[in-house]
Amino acid sequence: MSSSHLTRTEQFLQIFTEIKPGEGSKALLMSLNIFLILCSYYFIKPLREGWIAISDIQGLTQMEVKAYSSFLQSIFLLFIVGFYGKLAGRWDRSTLITRVTLFCISNMVIFWFLQPGYFFDHLPLSGIFFYLWVGMFGVFIVAQFWTFCADIYSDESGKRLIPVIAIGATLGAVAGSDIVDILVGSELVATEMLLILATLPLFASIAISRKVDAHHNSLPAADTVEEDEEATKEKPENQGLGFLLSGARLVVISRFMLAAAVVTLLTNWVNTNGENLLFQVVQDSLHGMAADQGISDPHQVLEFTRSETTKFYGNFYFWVNVVALLLQSLVVSRLLKFGGFASIALMLPVIALVSYTLMALLPILAIVKMMKIAENATDYSINNTARHVLWLPVDSAMKFRGKPAIDTLYVRMGDGLAALTVLVGVELLALTTQQFFIFNIGLVVLWLVFAKMLVQEHRKASKPDI
Repeated sequence: MSSSHLTRTEQFLQIFTEIKPGEGSKALLMSLNIFLILCSYYFIKPLREGWIAISDIQGLTQMEVKAYSSFLQSIFLLFIVGFYGKLAGRWDRSTLITRVTLFCISNMVIFWFLQPGYFFDHLPLSGIFFYLWVGMFGVFIVAQFWTFCADIYSDESGKRLIPVIAIGATLGAVAGSDIVDILVGSELVATEMLLILATLPLFASIAISRKVDAHHNSLPAADTVEEDEEATKEKPENQGLGFLLSGARLVVISRFMLAAAVVTLLTNWVNTNGENLLFQVVQDSLHGMAADQGISDPHQVLEFTRSETTKFYGNFYFWVNVVALLLQSLVVSRLLKFGGFASIALMLPVIALVSYTLMALLPILAIVKMMKIAENATDYSINNTARHVLWLPVDSAMKFRGKPAIDTLYVRMGDGLAALTVLVGVELLALTTQQFFIFNIGLVVLWLVFAKMLVQEHRKASKPDI
């Protein structure tokens, strides 16, 4: 295509993908939109960890509080998804996005008032409620954006433009987590102000969404009918519990589905176990730092723990997203090209096996942090691509019934088993942190077995019928 017909914006975007005349401004606005959303999300995500770190419940360790909160969140989200679906059926697209975003902004202001050490000394369960709410934010705001993308782009244009828009998402995550690390680390901004700062990108996001939606609705019918028809084809009629259970039944009659379900469950179980263990190692390290610095006053200990936990996770998420961006940009396509599906499907469990072995041998913060960065970055990039490629060769029933069931039910089962692991490991077996890491190694070995099985089933499904 001649570049003479393209605007300067479109000529720039040609570096990343094929752009047709008239597509550049919308693609750039959508990329900016998700940049702002993810920037806001990574303002509150480290804050979530800091708040849950000081949410003491008598008789429970900090790892237990986090694990049980994560499990409650997974159950909570099952209901939230259904509720959001009802709202989506009642309101038009622009109204839905505006009202839902304003609702989340109002929630941020409420939680700003509820933060410990600000207007209140400490409300016992406020950190747990905030933890649940951050999960809701991910459904309401982040997932909502990608649904918006699916609505305004056809299958053809989406394949070309959504990868470019996704770059904005990764850059937003990097920027948000880095800003938190800088602001909290340098004490330029009090931890309590992060929630207020996080509202600012969302106001801008509303304006951009309304602008893009108005432009999309102003296009001639011929330009949007194909997109609307495509979207209709792709959306199952029912996303309720009955629909999910119907999809789950496919697992018992298909070896492919069984392998996909078990791999999904084990992936989430292992990763969530790792997140819980990282959190515990961070808290143990901070307790030692507080003692070394002579911080003994209970109020000062709480503020130190909250601030330092928030700072740690801001830095942690920054490096996870930076490494994920590099892997996605430089490694994923080459792995897929030269090694096929097997190379990207087996990469994460192999990385996890090496990581948890090192963590079991040296369960210190520096090693645990580095290995979890490697695991999470691989999950967000290479393994995320594997999740999409996995379903390409299978029939529509598996794609539109089986995939939603696995992505919902078996992911939540992984969360539940991770919580059960903490319960049994802490309360009944009194496992040390090192022993928890060893247990995760056993899970990873099982994960590798089923991942190899999934690769074999994917290879069979990819063979053309003779």
